[in-house]
Amino acid sequence: MIRLGDPAWLLAVVPVLLLAAAFVWRSRRRARTAMRFSNLELLKSLVPQGIGWRRYLAAATLLTGMLALVVSLAQPSIRVRKPLERATVVLAIDVSLSMQAADVAPTRIEAAQAAAKQFISDVPADYNVGIVSFARAAQVLVAPTKDRAAATRAIDSLQLDEATATGEAVFTALEAIHNVPSDGAAGPAPARILLLSDGYRTYGRPLEDAAAAAEADGIPVSTVAFGTDDGVVDIAGQLQRVPVDRAALAALAETTGGFYYEAASENELKQVYEDMGSSLGHREVPVELTRWFAATGLALSVLAGMFSLLWTPRII
Repeated sequence: MIRLGDPAWLLAVVPVLLLAAAFVWRSRRRARTAMRFSNLELLKSLVPQGIGWRRYLAAATLLTGMLALVVSLAQPSIRVRKPLERATVVLAIDVSLSMQAADVAPTRIEAAQAAAKQFISDVPADYNVGIVSFARAAQVLVAPTKDRAAATRAIDSLQLDEATATGEAVFTALEAIHNVPSDGAAGPAPARILLLSDGYRTYGRPLEDAAAAAEADGIPVSTVAFGTDDGVVDIAGQLQRVPVDRAALAALAETTGGFYYEAASENELKQVYEDMGSSLGHREVPVELTRWFAATGLALSVLAGMFSLLWTPRII
């Protein structure tokens, strides 16, 4: 259904209708005048053959074009249902002190940052991407959004801290996913969590509880283990071994139906979103028709002028 943004402009149709009425009146008056001629042969010589109906066609085309121009002034539009992609990926990135180990060049955290930025650049533009960081606590740095620049800035600004609350990271990512607007679609948005870590939980709720919560919500958690068993970090002047808890990360992925990786490559990380379905919500958005009515009016007016010049020595 066509809606008008400024219907007051429809009053401009009045002079167009008056012009149409004047044309009809003049045509009838001309017909009555022609009947006064007694010499029909002379009348035929004065009026070119077949010009009558052509004159009406030219006039009708012109008037229709003028009506289209009037409607364009009223700012016509229609409302269409536009699909909105709701698929969401939340990246949870470990920023514990163990991530400064250099067993993954140049360091675990820098490798994780590079992989995360590559990932969000490859994720389809219509997908939402959220960023969660975690050490002693987990926090949402960027709520799920299509703004890739904001996600990249958040990844670049990561700062290391003490402890590793891996379970809290999963719970926080689940909460961020729950807050994705429905946009008219039924059910939760299809989502995945991608957790980048070296694994060992030292703080917060157990990882098993987080896995159970993600499984209950039907949200797979894919995990990427950054590091080796030989990793060490300097904490307060002492070197400490920081091996990777592969078993915990693998169990989290297996329980929730996600993927587990020991090294992050572009092709591997693509699997995280390639298996994602789409949940299309819809919203009604106005689509302006002004230019189409204006273009139609202009085209019909030009066509009317062409008809008139073709069949008579004047325009209309």
